[in-house]
Amino acid sequence: MTLPMSDPTAWATAMNNLGMAPLGIAGQPILPDFDPALGMMTGIPPITPMMPGLGIVPPPIPPDMPVVKEIIHCKSCTLFPPNPNLPPPATRERPPGCKTVFVGGLPENGTEQIIVEVFEQCGEIIAIRKSKKNFCHIRFAEEYMVDKALYLSGYRIRLGSSTDKKDTGRLHVDFAQARDDLYEWECKQRMLAREERHRRRMEEERLRPPSPPPVVHYSDHECSIVAEKLKDDSKFSEAVQTLLTWIERGEVNRRSANNFYSMIQSANSHVRRLVNEKAAHEKDMEEAKEKFKQALSGILIQFEQIVAVYHSASKQKAWDHFTKAQRKNISVWCKQAEEIRNIHNDELMGIRREEEMEMSDDEIEETTETKETEESVSQAEALKEENDSLRWQLDAYRNEVELLKQEQGKAHREDDPNREQQLKLLQQALQGMQQHLLKVQEEYKRKEAELEKIKDDKLQVEKMLENLKEKESCASRLCASSQDSDYPLEKTLNSCPIKSEREALLVGIISTFLHVHPFGASIEYICSYLHRLDNKICTSDVEGLMSRLQHTFKQEMTGVGASLEKRWKFCGFEGLKLT
Repeated sequence: MTLPMSDPTAWATAMNNLGMAPLGIAGQPILPDFDPALGMMTGIPPITPMMPGLGIVPPPIPPDMPVVKEIIHCKSCTLFPPNPNLPPPATRERPPGCKTVFVGGLPENGTEQIIVEVFEQCGEIIAIRKSKKNFCHIRFAEEYMVDKALYLSGYRIRLGSSTDKKDTGRLHVDFAQARDDLYEWECKQRMLAREERHRRRMEEERLRPPSPPPVVHYSDHECSIVAEKLKDDSKFSEAVQTLLTWIERGEVNRRSANNFYSMIQSANSHVRRLVNEKAAHEKDMEEAKEKFKQALSGILIQFEQIVAVYHSASKQKAWDHFTKAQRKNISVWCKQAEEIRNIHNDELMGIRREEEMEMSDDEIEETTETKETEESVSQAEALKEENDSLRWQLDAYRNEVELLKQEQGKAHREDDPNREQQLKLLQQALQGMQQHLLKVQEEYKRKEAELEKIKDDKLQVEKMLENLKEKESCASRLCASSQDSDYPLEKTLNSCPIKSEREALLVGIISTFLHVHPFGASIEYICSYLHRLDNKICTSDVEGLMSRLQHTFKQEMTGVGASLEKRWKFCGFEGLKLT
């Protein structure tokens, strides 16, 4: 059987209201601080405010967080937000399962269509009850839509663009208590309680121990079957359980007493069998203990012999002839053999103590004096063996300590200068790397400065080349002018680039125009500017005048491919230096 899964916190809340401790799927309590006195035992939860844990209402907005409200435009009206510095509008206590809100402060000319237009943004509206006194009640489909509607509380509403008092108002939205909401909430709580009860029942059934197998009812036929089973050793336990159940049920009466007596007698016959089985198992256990003790004693004797070999090898006569590695291996082997021997010896002594504790008082009284003397002798021998083993262990430990001290002293003597030398070498290497890094940085800076200097020298050389070229052109012109100085004065006047005052004015205007345009301008652009001053100016005359004045204007080609264009630039300042 399956039920719809809901929020476990909602189940916990419903169970708390019903006075029952809520449990999870694994049987653990959901609410550790549950108080059954707070709930109601009638099965109907009390009407309380919205309980925490239902997961329906979102958490409230913290008071420190600023809420920025904006203007809301609708088809028939406009909503203006309230002053953010004013405190939030007051609301009443929220009823449980609230889906209905009270809306007050509506305009007198407000209609139900306008109300739907404003509040349908909050969610699906189920019903609207409008009053003639400028208020209404709106019922939504879900509870979270109520919180969206409360957001509009404090907004000023205006119908269209009218400023009439009847077309304006200030909305006040608050919780409203409705019987329908309360009824739906109570139904939901009861459904959660039913789910919780079902969950708890399923958990109890899961944790309940399985029932014993059913026992057949008593009859003469069944009685004969059980009697045969009681005689069989393999089926005895099952038959005894059936006999016990019949006796507890009260199946014994005068008619069946003889049958029950015979079955009880058959059960009693198994007592001797069980006692014999127990004795056989005890005998087997004693034999196994004796075998184990003998094997352990033999192992201990062999361990003692091995340890004796190690100790004899550790004496001065033989020890000096072994190398350092061989001595170390012998000492390690000796230590391991002694540890294993001590463990086995402790185990053997524990077995002997257990045997002594199992002896009863009667057996102790029946033991003769000869046995006591034998035990005392064996104990004395065991103590002597333990004393010898302890003495040998002490000697081995002393030898190991001396060897360790010697090795540690040598290691410290060897390691200390080596470590100091390594540290010094590392420090020197680090210092060398740091110095090399500083040198590389200085060289990089020096190379950068040289590169900048080379670039500056290159620019100066290019400028000097340009100046030399211009001087050569000037010298050639001067030579030509000196050759032409023999001609009459009229020819010199005719060879002057500026022939009239009008051309001089044009040169001044064009120079000013091109000075404002440092990147140059086309001849069409220049002539368009000059046409504003005089429509009679010809483009070919202007271009011829500018081409004659090579030290004042120069022509350059700009652009690539289809965008290739001729531009005139003003170079009078450079030409002044050259002339």
